[in-house]
Amino acid sequence: MDRVGEACARSAIHRGDQPMVVAVTKTASPDQIRTLVEMGHVDLAENRVQHLIQREAQLAEFLNRKRTLGRAAQEDPQRQYEVRWHMVGHLQRNKVKPVIPLVKLIHSVDSLRLAEEIQAVAMKSDQVVDVLLQVNMSGEAGKHGVAAPAAQHLAEQIDTMMHLRMRGLMTMAPICDDPETSRPVFSRTAEIFEDVRKDRIGGDHFNILSMGMSADFEVAIEEGANLVRIGRALFGET
Repeated sequence: MDRVGEACARSAIHRGDQPMVVAVTKTASPDQIRTLVEMGHVDLAENRVQHLIQREAQLAEFLNRKRTLGRAAQEDPQRQYEVRWHMVGHLQRNKVKPVIPLVKLIHSVDSLRLAEEIQAVAMKSDQVVDVLLQVNMSGEAGKHGVAAPAAQHLAEQIDTMMHLRMRGLMTMAPICDDPETSRPVFSRTAEIFEDVRKDRIGGDHFNILSMGMSADFEVAIEEGANLVRIGRALFGET
């Protein structure tokens, strides 16, 4: 969090506002996740649906016990032990249904067909699902996401869906040793984010720019990210 704060201080964009830090639990042990939540961290993420379902159930059971014990011990009633789960990995259309009840935000909407499937599932349960449009800004063949020139048009299409709330953009930079290599990717994504926002796509809800992971989150913050996804820097490699 000190590194996040220092990156904000270097950025003229944030002016003191700290980005949301989403802890990606891919490499975390259950004990590490519980410890982080007990320290007050709220936002957690997974990149695979099966892992998300397992982690959410394990943590929910733990938090229910904490609440029960807290009431018995007459602890501070303001301590709620609540968490918000995020889906940050590629989401297949046939796995949308179990994800929607579990997450606060889906970061990885990368096609119109996926958006339509989320819309269909959400409509059946009369929910509104917050989503980010994933942009493949680096152009890598192995990465998911809509191509940069098509991003604004797809954002407009998603914004017409009554059961989706278009919250912003997400991107992933190429994996490399020098975080400065990621800067052009983040800078260009921030430009598209501002273009979409100026056109009022998503309205006032369009306010999340999810960029940066453990290796490059400081550069992402300097370029305007207000949400970073951090796993290894918190939990280690395994």
